[in-house]
Amino acid sequence: MDKKLTLSLDKSIIESAKIYAKSNNISLSKLIESYLATLTKRKTNAVEITPLVESLSGVISLDDDFDVKEAYTDYLIEKYK
Repeated sequence: MDKKLTLSLDKSIIESAKIYAKSNNISLSKLIESYLATLTKRKTNAVEITPLVESLSGVISLDDDFDVKEAYTDYLIEKYK
C-alpha cells in the first residue's frame, strides 16, 4: 500500500533529481523509493559457495609455518630476473 511522504529538499537537488528521473524514464517517487529500499536493505554476510568451489576446498595443504608473502616475493624475484 502506497503512502504519501512530504520532504523538504534544496530546490537545486529537486530539479537535478527530476532531470535524472526523466532521463531514466522513472518517476521521481519511484527513484526515491528505489534509493531508500537499497539503502535500508539488510546486508547479508552469507556468501553462497558454489559446488565447484566447495569441491576444491582442502585440495592444497600447506605447512603451518608457510609464509604466503615470502613465497610470493620469491616468485616475483625469480620471474623478473
